[in-house]
Amino acid sequence: MSHYPNDTDYHRPVMLQQCLEALDLQPGGRYVDVTFGGGGHSARILERLGPEGHLYSFDQDADAEQEAAKLARPQFTFIRSNFRQLHQELLRHNALPVDGLLADLGVSSHQFDTPERGFSTRFDGPLDMRMNPDGDDASAADIINEYPEAELHRIFGMYGEVTNARTLAATVAAARRGQSITTIAALKKAIAPVTPRGKENKYLAQVFQALRIEANDEMAALREMLEQTAQVLRPGGRLVVMSYHSLEDRLVKNFIAKGKFFGEVEKDLFGRTNVPFEALTRKPVEADAEEIALNSRARSVKLRVAIKN
Repeated sequence: MSHYPNDTDYHRPVMLQQCLEALDLQPGGRYVDVTFGGGGHSARILERLGPEGHLYSFDQDADAEQEAAKLARPQFTFIRSNFRQLHQELLRHNALPVDGLLADLGVSSHQFDTPERGFSTRFDGPLDMRMNPDGDDASAADIINEYPEAELHRIFGMYGEVTNARTLAATVAAARRGQSITTIAALKKAIAPVTPRGKENKYLAQVFQALRIEANDEMAALREMLEQTAQVLRPGGRLVVMSYHSLEDRLVKNFIAKGKFFGEVEKDLFGRTNVPFEALTRKPVEADAEEIALNSRARSVKLRVAIKN
């Protein structure tokens, strides 16, 4: 059994050492973990802070809030909020500017392992997938049953990178005419005819990823959070982001390189670029074979590190 309950039963932190080094932690520094999850990264950051240091951790999940209570100490503040409210919440806590910010964009293993949250293809349960089940966002079931077929085609193709997205959307639209699809088992059954044989797990993971991203408005939330990092970090502060799929990684890469998500870098009259960050990792850092063997979720992770200009 690990010394840290957070490491095993709740959330094994991915690329922990690399993250801690990338943050360049100083005992008296002020840091933000915008994705508390199971608290694996937060617990280790706190270990390295002295009495003058402080960590602010964000999560909108009630389970995460309970987990955060175990780390209670004067140097720690848990903020039950979506990281879209990053600047506003840090301002409210009189915590600006900060020295480093960590974002681990993966779903915590605890959320995957709780059947009633509906994140995992391994269990039956309600089609929910909301990070904040108490909120009024559309659940995965709402998306499956209410979105027009063309919208389903778009999200399966764009967010799930599903190859037969159009056929899949048509299959869902046909299946829901008979009755609402409200459980994981019902969705799997409905799309079984178009699920590639021998690749069921990968295909279902892509479909679920698409629904989860849409249910939580993850791409827009990520763009908003990244834009705010330029406001909350001090010059010389570190931005450390772990992505788990190419859509996220592309947004992070473009933002670090250009200070924006689309289009070219803006230049002034003298041809100088004015970008908020400088990349410290030309290529993303990836997990080594040893870590992947211990934690399969590390296989797809890409870590990017930048320093605030």
